[in-house]
Amino acid sequence: MDLTEQKAALRKAAFAARAEAFGIASVADANAALLQEIGPVKGRVISAYMAMRTELDPSTAMTELAQSNRICVPVIAGKGLPLTFREWTPGCEMADGPFGARVPATGDWLEPEILIAPLVAFDADCNRLGYGGGFYDRTLERLRGLRPTRAIGFAYAAQRLDGLVVEPTDQRLDAVVTETGIHRPLAAPA
Repeated sequence: MDLTEQKAALRKAAFAARAEAFGIASVADANAALLQEIGPVKGRVISAYMAMRTELDPSTAMTELAQSNRICVPVIAGKGLPLTFREWTPGCEMADGPFGARVPATGDWLEPEILIAPLVAFDADCNRLGYGGGFYDRTLERLRGLRPTRAIGFAYAAQRLDGLVVEPTDQRLDAVVTETGIHRPLAAPA
């Protein structure tokens, strides 16, 4: 089985686990753990995302964090490019973006210092398996090249899988937050 087939099989298993957890796992507990991981921050730029399909929804944490921080969500600029980020505020006008993602219709373009990322699967070392476009890997590489940037995965505990294929271009997460708590890498970052 080649690398593409391995990743496709892992994604299939992870999507099934995520679909099973959706509607059963506690979104409130996950959002509380996310706020705990981020801590009491003020004046920071934090990126989250608008949940699609069976993704874990971070909107409760986003709304709370927006009280004393600037929140933004990713916008896909184009194939092979890093993500850009548009400011989001509770109740702002939203529009359809690429791949069905909802994005703010207007707002400032920001660069996050803390990035909350959706994912398809994660492993014990907080490696992330995404959707296959490489958007978050390119984005994290660019942001981390500019300044320290925390990357926090947000997923259901059921999305943890062993045997993820890790490539040199993959960006490890600093933590993954689930409804069961906070997971940190077992190994030191490379």
